[in-house]
Amino acid sequence: MLIQKHLQDLTTPTGTMRTSIFRPLDDKQYPAIIFYSEIFQETAPITRSAQILAAYGFVVLVPEIFHELNPMGTVLAYDDAGKDKGNADKFTKPLEDHDSDTQALLDFVKAQAYCTGHVGAMGVCIGGHLAFRAALNANIGAAFCLYPTDIHSNTLPCTDGNDSLTMSHTIKCPLTLVFGKQDPHVSAEGRVLIHQTLSQNQNDFSWHEVNAQHAFMRDEGDRYDADLAMQMYAMSVTFFQQHLR
Repeated sequence: MLIQKHLQDLTTPTGTMRTSIFRPLDDKQYPAIIFYSEIFQETAPITRSAQILAAYGFVVLVPEIFHELNPMGTVLAYDDAGKDKGNADKFTKPLEDHDSDTQALLDFVKAQAYCTGHVGAMGVCIGGHLAFRAALNANIGAAFCLYPTDIHSNTLPCTDGNDSLTMSHTIKCPLTLVFGKQDPHVSAEGRVLIHQTLSQNQNDFSWHEVNAQHAFMRDEGDRYDADLAMQMYAMSVTFFQQHLR
C-alpha cells in the first residue's frame, strides 16, 4: 500500500505540538494509531516504524512528545548528550500534560474525513508508557506497549495517586504489553508488579516476555533484533485490525 506523509501543528493546553501523519495514499477512511516515540522524539527508526504501520492501512500520528521543552522539529541524537536531554525532559513533563496531548490528538483524528474515528495507541520505551497512559482515555480502543518504562517505578512526575499503574484500573480497552527479559530499565520484579496489578484489576491484557534487550525494535545500534521486530509488527497489526475495525 502506498503511503503519504504530512505535518500538522496541533494546539494543546501547553503549546503547539508538531505531529507527523503517515497514511495511505488513497482517500478511503482508516483507523488511526497514535505512535509515541522514545525520549529522542521522531528519529529515523521511529519514522520507519510509523511507515510500516501506515502501509497496513492505518493513519499513524507521531507527536513530538516533549514539544513544550524543545524547539519545534527537535530530534535528539542516539548519543550521551541526546540521552541526557531526553531523560531530563522525561522527568520534567508531568503525565497530566501528556494526557492533554493525547486528547488534542484524539480531537484532531475525530475531525478528519480520512479517519474512521477508531483510535489505538502504540509506543516504545517511554512511548510504551505513554501508549499505556493513553488507554486511560475512554476514546482509545486498544494499546500496544513495547517495553514501557517507568510504569512499575512511578518515576514520572504527576499528582499524587495519578500515576499510570495506580490508575490502570480505569483502563477498559485491550492492552498488549511486551518486555525484553534482558532490559535493565524494567526489572523482573517490576514486570511482576505490573502483571499482578493488571491481573488484580481484571484488565483485558496480553503479556509477552521475549529474550531481548531494551530498544530491540530500534533498527539502529547493536540491540536491534530484526526477527523479533518483525514479529511485533505482525502482532500489532493483527491486534489493531481486530480492535479498531
